[in-house]
Amino acid sequence: MTRRPLVAGNWKMNGSLASLAEVAAMGGAYDVALKARVELIVCPPATLVAMAVEVATRLGIGLGGQDCHVDASGAHTGDISAEMLKDAGASYVIVGHSERRADHGETDAIVQAKAAAALRAGLTPIVCVGETRAEREAGDALAVVGAQIDGSLPADAPDTIVVAYEPVWAIGTGLTPTPADVAQMHAFARERIEQRLGGGKSVNVRILYGGSVKPANAQELMSIANVDGALVGGASLTAKDFVAIADAYRLIGALSA
Repeated sequence: MTRRPLVAGNWKMNGSLASLAEVAAMGGAYDVALKARVELIVCPPATLVAMAVEVATRLGIGLGGQDCHVDASGAHTGDISAEMLKDAGASYVIVGHSERRADHGETDAIVQAKAAAALRAGLTPIVCVGETRAEREAGDALAVVGAQIDGSLPADAPDTIVVAYEPVWAIGTGLTPTPADVAQMHAFARERIEQRLGGGKSVNVRILYGGSVKPANAQELMSIANVDGALVGGASLTAKDFVAIADAYRLIGALSA
């Protein structure tokens, strides 16, 4: 596999100081062999990023934020900038998650500006795209995701940018698309990313799958062509489940060797 898989944990609005013990446990299970197969990162609430740095980096786990403001600083009470996340020790930031799009009315243009802000600060943005159940049932899934890719990715983005496909109807529901559906969407997404970025960049862009990823389905999902890892929600809150998902790459790697 030319693209190093990435398994990212999105803790959402969960976690406390006591949760750092889970990060330590993740690191304890993230051995040399697994590190050779997959990159592991955790995106805790902003309150924990700086405190998690020492634990995570010592164990080879990367850290990310869950959102960032477009501006580097200013009169934006309650917001956090990409530069602040970078200063706290983060190397990634999630932008455009469906919950941000729905709960805070974030448009593709806002997501694109946040992705650009992340790049400006030296962070790697994980840009989320995905259709609702109504859009899929109407046969509009590809059109919706294609438009989100066009509108959310900065045109001059480097091939280090990460895209996460999250069917909105599968997030936290226990439902997942069929392997054929995932394969179709990820292949389509790579083609659309190439159209957006050009220059053959899409070959190196990692496209993650997100939506009710758990240990029981990780190997099947991660084995699908053009799936370069996972954006994991609830299952990333415990070391046992999160590492079990990453562990899928031990067997995938063995089968492809």
